[in-house]
Amino acid sequence: MSLRVIGAGLGRTGTLSLKLALERLGVGRCYHAMELAANLRQALPLWDAAIDGRPDWDALFAGYAATTDYPGCCFWRQLAVHFPQAKVILTVRDPDAWFDSVHATIFSGDGSLPSLFGNQGQRLSRFLRRDLGERIGERAFMTDYFRRWNQAVIAHVPAQRLLVLDADTETGWERLCAFLDVPVPASPYPRVHARGAGNVPARALPTEPALIEQRMRAYLDRLAEAAFAPPSGE
Repeated sequence: MSLRVIGAGLGRTGTLSLKLALERLGVGRCYHAMELAANLRQALPLWDAAIDGRPDWDALFAGYAATTDYPGCCFWRQLAVHFPQAKVILTVRDPDAWFDSVHATIFSGDGSLPSLFGNQGQRLSRFLRRDLGERIGERAFMTDYFRRWNQAVIAHVPAQRLLVLDADTETGWERLCAFLDVPVPASPYPRVHARGAGNVPARALPTEPALIEQRMRAYLDRLAEAAFAPPSGE
């Protein structure tokens, strides 16, 4: 199976909502950092090889039709070349809001990427932060990094192949469905990653890889069900 959609947006830009949306639209299974955590023992050696410049993209994304979030977004250029028919979606948001979000969640000491990938995933976690270094807590540096990341995607990907989605302002299906040429579903667009929703605190995760996988798979299943559940009272 080849990737049909490549998510180039950084984490905390609606990437988990986009994952669930793509799966609801019938695109196919969508990779995400949480999917990696749910398949930790199989996936980590493949990602280590990618870090070393020996990627096997077909093996990494076997069974998946799309990818969003980390680690895939860090390889968007390579993936766009390897899967030339895939469309690219760049999720964005206000840079200051993005900084506040990552500082409180994935790049904090609680709910961080290292805890999501367990002790065995420390190398991958360091790679994902490689451009940030000790300046990860500096607002000016981080917001500039965020802007430059988004500008690079827009400059590199042909306009007809790229959709830019603003996670702060776009809450419907219309532009996404038009881009993918699929019908608009009746259910609301999933919004699962507002602050405090869709996060996995470090204290909630075990350290044993098999238990991380079990916990994350169950969590993703519950999240997918809750994301499209009708409001209480209906």
